[in-house]
Amino acid sequence: MNDQLVARAAGVRLMIFDVDGILTDGSLHYGPDGEAIKTFNVLDGHGIKLLQQSGVATAIISARKSDIVARRATDLGIHHLYQGVHDKYAAFKQLLADTGCTEDETGFVGDDVIDLPILTRVGFAASVPNGHIEVRSRVHYVTEAFGGRGAARELCDLILKAQGNYEAALAPYLK
Repeated sequence: MNDQLVARAAGVRLMIFDVDGILTDGSLHYGPDGEAIKTFNVLDGHGIKLLQQSGVATAIISARKSDIVARRATDLGIHHLYQGVHDKYAAFKQLLADTGCTEDETGFVGDDVIDLPILTRVGFAASVPNGHIEVRSRVHYVTEAFGGRGAARELCDLILKAQGNYEAALAPYLK
């Protein structure tokens, strides 16, 4: 990691996640009654929990609305959940007001052009390898892992390392 990336990740007090394509692989499966089925990665979830335990607040901003996302947010202790939001920047401004964080203290990971209004303003912007090219070309970091396949965990670990909290996060598991 270069020094500028480490400095950006070290400054994150609030990490925001998109859902489709980030916390999931972006596929939408429909059940027999028309309900959308999403698959989440447990490694991503544990990374988010570790990040929270280190003092970094977490949030979700998603254009789609889904009961399953609300359940996942509850399971992970993500209290700031914005769903069905087509103006993600408006939700972002509300989130900053609610948390007292500044744009520079915020990280966001997204994968499509709808995410650009936030990605171009945060202190730490990230995407995934299969994110839209216009997004990947404008972020500070592109994960090696794909969305729904460990990308969120990779970002959580990067932030924990940049903030000097990675070893402390692992310590309970190394006793």
